[in-house]
Amino acid sequence: MDDLFQLNKKKLGFGLMRLPKDGSGRIIESETAKMIDCFMEQDFTYFDTAYAYPGSEEVFKSVISTRYPRESYTIASKMSSGALSDDFPPEKMFEEQLRRTGLDYLDFYLLHSIQSENLKKFEKYDAWAFGQKLKRDGKIRHLGFSFHDTPEMLDRILSEHPEAEFVQLQINYLDWTSPNVQSGGIYEVARKHNKPIIIMEPVKGGLLSNLQSELTKPFGSATPASMALRFAAGLDGILAVLSGMSTIEQVEENTKIFSPLEKLSDEEIKAIESVKAGIEKLQVIQCTSCRYCTPGCPEKIAIPDVFKLLNEEAVISDKENVRERYDTMIRTGKSGRASSCIKCGKCEKICPQKLPIRELLSTAESRLV
Repeated sequence: MDDLFQLNKKKLGFGLMRLPKDGSGRIIESETAKMIDCFMEQDFTYFDTAYAYPGSEEVFKSVISTRYPRESYTIASKMSSGALSDDFPPEKMFEEQLRRTGLDYLDFYLLHSIQSENLKKFEKYDAWAFGQKLKRDGKIRHLGFSFHDTPEMLDRILSEHPEAEFVQLQINYLDWTSPNVQSGGIYEVARKHNKPIIIMEPVKGGLLSNLQSELTKPFGSATPASMALRFAAGLDGILAVLSGMSTIEQVEENTKIFSPLEKLSDEEIKAIESVKAGIEKLQVIQCTSCRYCTPGCPEKIAIPDVFKLLNEEAVISDKENVRERYDTMIRTGKSGRASSCIKCGKCEKICPQKLPIRELLSTAESRLV
């Protein structure tokens, strides 16, 4: 596995999922190019994209593969289970990805976001065998997968598919003991199988970089983002830590954190434990996102998603951002309004956590609007 680590000597990776966009939702190539240039000028080389990220592979071509020598960077992309069909098998998807990126080969290729709901789709289209063929043909250098499920399932997949050379996992200090994400558990499984790990969501979608100042007092002068990134990067067996950067300021801050990377001290680890406890105390809705409650809701309220936003609103400083995301969720039809709850109680009867859902939805409407 040493050759994988040679491909990325600096651990920070640039996730091309949250690039700057204009009012119509188009990626702003000029700003993206400046961010890429800043990143690469400091000898960072790892980029991550996916078939399912709108415009991402195309902008990679316009700002990276047509502007930089092929040997100056490494690129990872992913096969989307949602786009696979009899008319669009893995072969066609990969050809499209090479066309989009303007490349002859990819350094890393992943089966995207494996979980129990989509594993059979990958198996139906022989995605594992196809990935091995791509490697034999020199179209990819390394095969792996990203993952969102339980430690038990990860152990099963890695046992059944030793051809997977690396795994991409959601790991951050807040999710480390989360019963839903189980970052610590999936990390230990990957280590047991001796697989290099690429970390995604090290700041949990920006949450851990946007905490209230009262919560982050234990960090002293260190920024919340730096503590979260250093926690992730300091773990053993880490190939890359992805950051979905969307501003030049984020690129400058993150590259500084990794130049050079300093492991957390014992005192800083205690500070993280203190901040984590503070967040968990404020995030009082212990929803595990099992989604048992959603199918029977007559008002189509995405209850776990509303509760997730309510928990975020309790701890971050930019509360307007949470309110905008709630508004977007309603406008795009992804959820009914929390205030539309008719108090039927079907959700509470089926909730494994026995949450007072009707009462919490009333609280959500008052805090998220």
